[in-house]
Amino acid sequence: MPEVAVLRIGHRPERDQRVTTHVGLAARALGARGMYLAARDPGVVKSIQDVTDRWGGEFFIEDEVKWRRCIEDWKADGGVVVHLTMYGLRMTDVIGEVREHAKVLIVVGAEKVPGEIYALADYNVSVTTQPHSEISSLALFLDHLSEGQELDREYPDAAIRIKPSQIGKKTIER
Repeated sequence: MPEVAVLRIGHRPERDQRVTTHVGLAARALGARGMYLAARDPGVVKSIQDVTDRWGGEFFIEDEVKWRRCIEDWKADGGVVVHLTMYGLRMTDVIGEVREHAKVLIVVGAEKVPGEIYALADYNVSVTTQPHSEISSLALFLDHLSEGQELDREYPDAAIRIKPSQIGKKTIER
């Protein structure tokens, strides 16, 4: 799977904390290496860092990034930019091509996305052509990008790990 990061734009701290946190958690759980947040929100940063500290792995979260600069820097470093939007090309038509790149930055919007994003993105991708959440779009895109490999990921450095069981909640704590 390529090196993947998520850029969250349009985050409104007074309204979007829970959704943005879930974008970060989905990104982390499904194989992304980190998330850039184009807003200042130390609460979201702390929440995601806390999960990473307890549940393992390496996942960065950086807030107060300038989204245009983040995109330009990513592309200058050889990466491609995928903007998730219901108005883009069908994911199933482009996912194989996206998978061939070494670095992928996935742009996930909150409020109305600036029109400039459509021009800056290498791929404007629609997970479906129907309205649904940015969390589900990101999760489906990451799953298809990794061809399901992230579903079996283990974090040996985790302070807490799930012990799969048919009934009950079982954890292993170190």
